[in-house]
Amino acid sequence: MALLELQGLTKRYGGIVAVDNVTMSVEPGEVRAVIGPNGAGKTSLFHLITGVVKPTMGEIVFDGQRVTAMPAFSRCQLGMSRTFQITALFPEMSARENTRLAAQARDKQRWRPLGGGAVFAEASRRGDAALERLGLSHVAERQAGLLSHGDQRLLEVAMALAQQPRLLLMDEPTQGLSVEETAQAVEVLGGLFAGGGLTVLLVEHDMEVVFRLASKMTVLHRGSVIADGDPATVKADPVVQDAYLGGYT
Repeated sequence: MALLELQGLTKRYGGIVAVDNVTMSVEPGEVRAVIGPNGAGKTSLFHLITGVVKPTMGEIVFDGQRVTAMPAFSRCQLGMSRTFQITALFPEMSARENTRLAAQARDKQRWRPLGGGAVFAEASRRGDAALERLGLSHVAERQAGLLSHGDQRLLEVAMALAQQPRLLLMDEPTQGLSVEETAQAVEVLGGLFAGGGLTVLLVEHDMEVVFRLASKMTVLHRGSVIADGDPATVKADPVVQDAYLGGYT
């Protein structure tokens, strides 16, 4: 059974159709990229999946449960976690504090009047484990706002991982990175995904990054799906090349 299913998902803003009748599924352990030109509806699709905005039509099913009307925080509690196109951190806090807070946000016992120390300790453990997985343990005590842009992007991924997501949504994880930082990020993320334990939905403009990380691809154009399949099939699709890849081969 698919972990995530989108059924005819549509979002209209007046006369503008941002997402147009998107039907898609993501299997457990799959790393799927969503690509398309600027304005194709990729981030809007993420907003719909995570509950930031409500769809005009269609359904969202997560692990067999309809979540279409569920608020964003409830979807997080079910196991959705995301990173953002513009890095979202607590810049004056340390990297460790950022991951700990992210872990606490998912803990259903965080408001319990007694036993708060156990919640804090478990959140700290999960946060430290996420930092280690992203190769950031050496900057754990550094202020997040003073980290390099590359490390800030990886820290945001660590925050999402600290929530122990069943579905990780990543919006442009290499945006703004130098060539060297992008290569480092791809190496770290590739190692993270290699075990198959994560289910990932990835928006990314850099085709080299997409082809290295994703096992499946969905292509959006003007809010609609124009192709879906493995990278080699999508790469060879003339419709995709005309709409987006510009002859990339």
